[in-house]
Amino acid sequence: MKIYPAIDIIGRECVRLVKGDYSQKTTYSQNPVEVAKKWEEAGGEFLHIVDLDGAKSGDMPNFELIRTIVSELNIPVEVGGGIRSMECVDKYLNAGIARVILGTSALKNPDFVKLAVEKYEDKIAVGIDAKNGMVAISGWEDVSNTPAVEFAKLMESIGVRYIIYTDIATDGMLNGPNIEAMAEMLENVNVNIIASGGVTTLNDVKKLAALGVEGAIIGKALYTGNIDLKEAILKGRC
Repeated sequence: MKIYPAIDIIGRECVRLVKGDYSQKTTYSQNPVEVAKKWEEAGGEFLHIVDLDGAKSGDMPNFELIRTIVSELNIPVEVGGGIRSMECVDKYLNAGIARVILGTSALKNPDFVKLAVEKYEDKIAVGIDAKNGMVAISGWEDVSNTPAVEFAKLMESIGVRYIIYTDIATDGMLNGPNIEAMAEMLENVNVNIIASGGVTTLNDVKKLAALGVEGAIIGKALYTGNIDLKEAILKGRC
């Protein structure tokens, strides 16, 4: 299992939210580039970046910052947040991003996802953020009437190979991931599942690895020191 250290960006700063709530923001660094370098030096194999400003606005306000991060690293980077057009997809991938994550756009316009997958194949991932099993959109501010598992099946049917599944209730809470929800997703679709939300201890990493997810995104637990990235990487390989 691959470990994805996470960098969430608001106002060009490295932040973490609680359950996706923008009013519950903690700033951990004013220099996301240095944070990215830190995670690479600690052994990070793949960096996960979310432009939280973009997730709300639907555009790419932190594009130049993210491009700088990519240029400074030797490991691949995936990016999500506000990617709602082929123009945005093209711009990120042409800038050296290894994989882009479609979220709100995937739910509202599956045909767009299909076109992106046809053009870029496994460089396209879909982020499914769920609250009580239902897909949340627009930076987690709204909850749809679409069950997460059913949406995942639709994405699989149009060729998506990577799904990043986030349980909002656990995100940023340091209470552990929703193992049952991850297991349910794995049982229902045959794609690479990257687990996100609530990873707090090395035991959580071990549990997710045992489930068979492709990767686990770790955010707040790295910033608080609950988890050491090097140790998490080793645990994920066990």
